[in-house]
Amino acid sequence: MTAGEPSPGDALEPRRPWSPRFVVAMVLVAVAAAGFAIAFRVALDAVVHGVSGAQNVVQAMHGADWWWRLGVPVAGALVAGIMAKLVATRGGGSVGSVMEAVALGTTRLSVRVALAKSFASLSAMAAGGSIGREGPLIQVGGVSGQAIGEWLAIDATRRRVLIAAGTAAGFAAAYNTPLAAVVFVLEIVTGIVVVETVVPTLIVTVLATAITRSVVGAGPLYGVRAFELASAGELAAFAGVGLVAGLVAVGFTRLVALGEKAFARPWLPSPWRQALGGLGAGAIIVVVPDVAGNGYEPLGHLLDGSLALGAVAVLLVAKALATTSSVASGSPGGVFTPTLMLGGCTGFLCGSGLAAAGLEVGPVGGYTLVGMAAAIAAATHAPLMAAVIAFELSGDYAIVLPLVLATALAVTLARALHPDSIYTAELRARWTPTIALNDPAKSG
Repeated sequence: MTAGEPSPGDALEPRRPWSPRFVVAMVLVAVAAAGFAIAFRVALDAVVHGVSGAQNVVQAMHGADWWWRLGVPVAGALVAGIMAKLVATRGGGSVGSVMEAVALGTTRLSVRVALAKSFASLSAMAAGGSIGREGPLIQVGGVSGQAIGEWLAIDATRRRVLIAAGTAAGFAAAYNTPLAAVVFVLEIVTGIVVVETVVPTLIVTVLATAITRSVVGAGPLYGVRAFELASAGELAAFAGVGLVAGLVAVGFTRLVALGEKAFARPWLPSPWRQALGGLGAGAIIVVVPDVAGNGYEPLGHLLDGSLALGAVAVLLVAKALATTSSVASGSPGGVFTPTLMLGGCTGFLCGSGLAAAGLEVGPVGGYTLVGMAAAIAAATHAPLMAAVIAFELSGDYAIVLPLVLATALAVTLARALHPDSIYTAELRARWTPTIALNDPAKSG
């Protein structure tokens, strides 16, 4: 950086009053992010129900023959690979690209790429691919901020604020967690807390969440839960869950990285690479149908404590392998919800093990929730966001102390073992070595 050149942090600090156009832009970004999220969820449910008659992809796979479980993920991944290949040279279609656009202002986001990759994700997910839906919603939210800002001739600094706000709106629409969405942007996307960014992000997120809730419902994504500490000493048990879930998350991150290297073969181009990944996921779904999709349905059962211990252990391993096969082969989508599921399985196993040992512990669902938060904290290196999203997903304040403790320990362990989060790993591969990914103060 040359002397006198503004840093990314400085560029995100507009001090002029909001113009009427900027206010209109905030409203339009909220509407666009929420509208796309609603349309995406409706389309996904419609495709699954139209093809199989089931209410969700897990139910569809449970009722299907083995050849359907094996072949449909291949077909969905093949279509996803074709769509991804059509826009591969244009770039700008990942969460990492959104982070660059907000923090550095050097990346141009493409509406065409975001929509094409969203369609690709829809195809892979509807066919049972083990990927999350948050990726398309975050990307389209971010690109909406850029496109609307350009359309209304908003200055470059405030366009970056709109991209950040749109990103939060897309995240909130995916999980019905407005507070966690704002923290996601501040803790992961921007890496800095600036009032001029926080306030528009809060407003856009509230508007987008209100629109989404009016259509899909206002309750927590996994229903209202009520967990409690059996004793103050149980905090030590939750601390252990945080450390174990942190190890699982780091192991999963490295597994995905190894998978990407395995699939990166010159003789295996798109879309055949994605089809092979779909075949791997399909082979696992044949044996364990619950790994199909992003993991939403099994997570509900884990929080209820209604699964057998052996089944959860199998689910943990199978989900990690199926997600690696889907994601590492290049099927567009996220790993956020699959990581939540891996953490949930880990917490369930820890809580059940403690209960089996005769220790006084609370409901196993509480351990599931803490494991979810700890795993996503370790994967993203964002402990506050992870604690807040788990609280919003459950609506239970009593579990806040274990959440904060477990996420803090999980991130501390994860950063010691693996310097990159699931998001900065992508950026490290693209950014120059002079940019300090893990120190926002040095990134300017």
